[in-house]
Amino acid sequence: MHNWDEVISHINEQFADSRTQLCQLTTAESPDGTVWLSGVVLDEETKTAVLSQLHQQFPQTTFNTKSLRVLRQSPSLWLTVQTSITGLYAEPSFLAEQVSQVLLGWQLELLREEGKWAFVRLAEGYLGWVYRPYLGNDAPSEPTHLVTEPVALLRTAPATDASLAGRILAGTAVAISEQHQTWAALTLPGGLSGWISAASLRPLTHLPTTENGRRQQLIADASQFIGVPYLWGGCSALGIDCSGYSQLLHRLVGCQIPRDADMQFAAGQPVEPPFRAGDLLFFGREGDHRAISHVGVSLGGWRMIHASRARNGVFVDDVSAVNWLMAMFVGGRTFLG
Repeated sequence: MHNWDEVISHINEQFADSRTQLCQLTTAESPDGTVWLSGVVLDEETKTAVLSQLHQQFPQTTFNTKSLRVLRQSPSLWLTVQTSITGLYAEPSFLAEQVSQVLLGWQLELLREEGKWAFVRLAEGYLGWVYRPYLGNDAPSEPTHLVTEPVALLRTAPATDASLAGRILAGTAVAISEQHQTWAALTLPGGLSGWISAASLRPLTHLPTTENGRRQQLIADASQFIGVPYLWGGCSALGIDCSGYSQLLHRLVGCQIPRDADMQFAAGQPVEPPFRAGDLLFFGREGDHRAISHVGVSLGGWRMIHASRARNGVFVDDVSAVNWLMAMFVGGRTFLG
């Protein structure tokens, strides 16, 4: 007789990174020796990996998965964010930890619903709960531009004295429906529409295409966010954390990078001093990637701009002049090469 609780607990632990993984298994053994697997897994790949491991360990045992729920299904059901920004939470509650945020127009893969909350998967693989009334079923228009102004004002008419219709945050992809002089008309998910200064927008066709171009544009964008307050899980000019800041700056130059600092460290190309403007500098306890706890953007050498919890916002620091930062430095990475 096997201790199935212990076996399954060990398997669940292998998929314990709740940011991108989900494996919550339970078992029951029938009199004929069949082991019934129940619970929930993220996708068919997780299910296959679990069964492969079980069959390898227990080749004589029959495993039944009829009660095992697989969340990702084909075809996928996609929902669209219909508010300028909202939180992605670890649990279905506004009181839960905010693990990230999602911007207007982002498409989220619906995995399950619980009351007024939707458990979703972002395009980058990040998982979390979003308040369902903030999401719609209609797909957004094909985007033509990125909003680059930290907080762009949407007005009811193409004039600076027109009434405000809303605020659109940097990193939001939008589609222009009309242009009038220095203004662009937008029709946004959820029925919101209005006019925005064309200077707040960057055409997707004009994103930098060379490494030097990306580095120069990223640093130019970075300075616009100085003074934005620190917010755990934040990814906008209303409040931002260290990795949300580095991810946003890369998005504005057309580079998609992982959400969290340890993920960025694991995925980036290693670089050594002297650091170039746009390189990412990582800090934490050297060891496994999850030990990485902070990231900043080099302005060239050891000067970096970062969203600092210690300083409660986006500021420039000289790493070489801050003893605790130098002591925590782990390494450099880039996604711009």
